[in-house]
Amino acid sequence: MPGTPAPPHRGDRTPAGSSRTDPAAAAARSAGLGVVATGVCAGVMFAVGRGWWADVVLVVGAVVVGGFVWRFGRGLSVAAVVVVAGVCQVLGVVQSPITSTDAYRYVWDGRVQLAGHSPYRYVPLDDALATLRDPVLFPGLSPEQRSGVSGIPKDPAGLPVDDVRTRINRPGVPTIYPPVAEAYFAAVALVTPWSAGTLGLQIAAALIAIALAWLLAVQDPRAGALWGWSPIVALEAGNAAHVDVLAALLITAAVITAARRPKLAAILLGAAGSVKLLPLLLLPAFRHKRPIVALSTFAGSYLPHLVAVGTLVLGFLPGYLNQEGFDDGSSRSAILALLLPPEARQLTAAALAVGAAALAFHRAGRDPIALTCCWLYGAALLIATPTYPWYGLPLIALAALAHRPEWIAVPLASYLAYASFGHETRQGLIHLAAAVIVVAATTLRHRKVAESGLTERPLPANTGGRDETHRPRDLGRTR
Repeated sequence: MPGTPAPPHRGDRTPAGSSRTDPAAAAARSAGLGVVATGVCAGVMFAVGRGWWADVVLVVGAVVVGGFVWRFGRGLSVAAVVVVAGVCQVLGVVQSPITSTDAYRYVWDGRVQLAGHSPYRYVPLDDALATLRDPVLFPGLSPEQRSGVSGIPKDPAGLPVDDVRTRINRPGVPTIYPPVAEAYFAAVALVTPWSAGTLGLQIAAALIAIALAWLLAVQDPRAGALWGWSPIVALEAGNAAHVDVLAALLITAAVITAARRPKLAAILLGAAGSVKLLPLLLLPAFRHKRPIVALSTFAGSYLPHLVAVGTLVLGFLPGYLNQEGFDDGSSRSAILALLLPPEARQLTAAALAVGAAALAFHRAGRDPIALTCCWLYGAALLIATPTYPWYGLPLIALAALAHRPEWIAVPLASYLAYASFGHETRQGLIHLAAAVIVVAATTLRHRKVAESGLTERPLPANTGGRDETHRPRDLGRTR
């Protein structure tokens, strides 16, 4: 009826006597939260760098920052989010990569491409590329020395992961990374001197993380802070320079643009899949957003490499799947491993993945796309439980965008499981605990909404608009 007020949204009630737009209070709150976030990030980087209960400290730090942001982060400004995110990234950049040696492979792949070679055709130890060696990447092997390696080994999966002569992991196998990731490595290598080592990639990853913090903050500053102020992002972007941060940016941009520019969103999703393959799992959520365009973008990125090297473009992917237990289920799906043998585990995981994709396909267009992408990506990680926790970076961004912080429990659990490598039962219980947290939080949210009769605020990323609740209202103007 005309004149009937709309039902209140969750969080719209303001206690009497409070002022949500008081500049002094907002500035003080932003400063306090910023100090907490940077202090925690600094402490985490210090502890991780020295191996002091690194994974436990990281998880506790991420929970502290996330809890403070979610509880007190309303009213943050976009500028404050970006500035603090930048400081957190600097704390990571000033140290050499801690969590993995992946960045050294990125440097090498970029260098190989700039020299006119394909990283899908040659392995890092190949003597044909000896002139590209330097003391940073190959401290134990000079350009004049022979490694004895020529060509691609017949059984790369059986080779050791590390070689004392180089900092590059798996130096006896070709690259595993898809074409858009390779283009990114080449672009960074173009502007980075050899003597800088991984610094160029660390700075690039930090800038991407900051850009994503801004993109999320424009939608909702609290979401931007949940991503940009997390010590996980500081560790895996600014420090380790993991390319997953680029995938997170592209996925988030795809979700945000899906409502207004579906073709662009599809291109972004396809590009994300050509950074890391996991984003392709989100295609069912984009069934109304031109998924054929996304697949064409993904396939098109491989075409130049397919012409140049043929089937070698697959790189080390088949061997990687074998090494990591994806082909037989022997060391994946840790939750299912609590109950099932490897053979049944693999079939069950496949059935659960198909079921999740079918549900996302069915719900597409009915639920907010950010929400669908969040639970679909999170469910994939819970089903497969990959070894490496930085695979969860895109999920942190999606959880922030969808206002579902409980899903951050999934990448947090991955760190604790990573620290428990070799203890399969413990790993399974850790991942199971994350799943229980997600289910419990989701159940409580639905129950609270049902009991209160309130409606949840629409997600700005799915309505095509921006969240203006953090801005002073101007009732004298129309938009």
